[in-house]
Amino acid sequence: MGFRTLELKMKTDYGPDDLKNVIRKICRVRDFDYVIEKQSLDGRNPMEIHWLVRLTVISPEIKGGTEPDISSIKVPFKRTTKKVLVIGSGPAGFFAAYVCLMGGLDVTLVEMGPDVYQRTKDLKEFERTGVLNERSNYAYGEGGAGTFSDGKLTSRTKSIMREKRFIFEQYVKAGAPEEILYLAKPHLGSNILTKVVKNLRQEFIDRGGNLIFNNKLLDIKFKNGRAVSAETEQGVIDADYFIVAVGHSSYDTYRMLINNGVQFITKNFAIGTRVEHYQEIINRAKWRTPSLPGVKAADYSLTYNFDQMFSVYSFCMCPGGKVVPAPPIAGLNIVNGMSNYKRNYPFANSAIVAGINIADLAGRELEPLESLDWLLTLERKFYEFSNSYNAPAVKVSDFLKGRTTASFGKHSYPFELMTADFRELFPQKITDSMALALKDFMHKIWGFEEGTMMGLESRTSSPIQLVRDGMLCAGFENLYFAGEGSGLAGGIVSSAADGIKCAMDVVDSIV
Repeated sequence: MGFRTLELKMKTDYGPDDLKNVIRKICRVRDFDYVIEKQSLDGRNPMEIHWLVRLTVISPEIKGGTEPDISSIKVPFKRTTKKVLVIGSGPAGFFAAYVCLMGGLDVTLVEMGPDVYQRTKDLKEFERTGVLNERSNYAYGEGGAGTFSDGKLTSRTKSIMREKRFIFEQYVKAGAPEEILYLAKPHLGSNILTKVVKNLRQEFIDRGGNLIFNNKLLDIKFKNGRAVSAETEQGVIDADYFIVAVGHSSYDTYRMLINNGVQFITKNFAIGTRVEHYQEIINRAKWRTPSLPGVKAADYSLTYNFDQMFSVYSFCMCPGGKVVPAPPIAGLNIVNGMSNYKRNYPFANSAIVAGINIADLAGRELEPLESLDWLLTLERKFYEFSNSYNAPAVKVSDFLKGRTTASFGKHSYPFELMTADFRELFPQKITDSMALALKDFMHKIWGFEEGTMMGLESRTSSPIQLVRDGMLCAGFENLYFAGEGSGLAGGIVSSAADGIKCAMDVVDSIV
C-alpha cells in the first residue's frame, strides 16, 4: 500500500465524485481511498473563491509515500480503586471525567445545573418571560457555556494536536459530522452540540461513570495540602483526586478556592459589545455576492492595534446566528453570540472587544477578588440601565458621530434594544479605543457602519488566572482546576484539552 499527498483547489460546491475524479486524473489510479487532512476556504480573491484541500491518497497502485499522521492520545488503563471527583460538565469537566474513567478510576461527575435538554427548555422560558434560572442558562448547565455559544471548534494551540484529535473523534462517535476532522474552521452549532453532549453523557454512564445533576459544590475540605472531601448540596463526597472545571463565570467557586488558599493572579482580559449586521452585508463584503454555493455564510476576523490605546479585535464571530442574553446570575446584563449548524439565520454577529489591562482602568493594581468585583460592577451597571435584560444599543454609525440611535430595525436579540450612549456606560479608554478601531473596520468590511452595537460582552475569558505547579493547583497534591475557569484555556477545544491534560496527570500518577 502506497501513499501520495495532494494539494488541490476545488470549487466551493464540489462533491465526493468531483474529488474522486480529480484524484484519478492526477494519480492515474483506479483502486484507492483517501483521507482529507485539511480543508480551508481561500477567499483572498473574491472573483475566484475556492477550497484548498490537502489529502492523502492510499492505493496499492502507488509506491512509497508517507502515511498520514492522524494519531490521538492513548489513555493507559490502570487497575485501581482510586476515586476522582470532577465538578462541572462543560468541555473541560466532561473530558477530564471521561479520560479518568478510561484510565480505570472510579469517577463521579457533579453538575450544578440540569441535563442539556432541560436546559434548552429553561432557556426558552427565560427568553419568553425574562425570568432567569440561575442554575440553567447560557452559562450554566450540562455542556457548559460552549454548548449554547455557537459550537466553534477552532484552536490555534499547536501543543494540543493529539488531544484535539481525540476530542473530535469522540464528537464524531457521538453524532457530529465527520467534516470537523479536517475543516480549518470546524463548527457544530448549538443544535448539533446539544445532541452530541447527550450522547457523550450516555457513553460516560455506560462505561460506569457516575453523573449527578442539580448538585452545587459548596466547599472543599483540605488537610496537609491535600483535598479530602467536597461538601455539596446533596452531601459530602470523598475522593482521592479533585478536578474543578466550573467555567469562568462561577465567581462563588473562585472565592471559595481563594479562601482555601488556592493561588490566583489578575490577568488581562477583554471587554466590548456585540455588533450585528444582516448576513448579506457580510457576504457581499467578503464574497462580492449575496451567497456562495457550498458555503453557509461568510465570516470575518478583524483586529486593530495602536499606541496609547487598547487593542480591539473581533471575537467569536457567529455567521448566520443571533445575539443572546448570557448572564450567569440575576441582576447582570451580558450578551453573547450563537448559531446553529446550518448558519442560516438572517443576521451575523461578533464580539468587538478591547483587550484591557484592568490596572489601567482602575488606576491601581487589583487583587484577584477585586478584579472580579470590578467586572461585576460594570455588568450590574448595564442591567441597571433598564432594570431588565433589554440590551443597551446604538448603531455603529451613530456611535462614531457621538450620538444615540432613535430607533432600531429588525434584530435577533430576544429582548428589546434600548437606545443608549455607550460613552456613559463604558470606561472612556474602551470607547475611545473602539471608535478608532470601528473606523478602521469600516474600510475592511464594506457596510460595517450599518451594524448595531448591542449590550456588554464581558465574559470572553476569566479576569484572573490560576497559579499552577505542573497541572496541579500550586501548593496542593491532588487538586486541579481545568478549563476556562483556570484562566489558562479558552473555547471548547482548548478547555477540553486542558481537562484531558489534568486527567492524564491523574492517571499517570497512579502506580
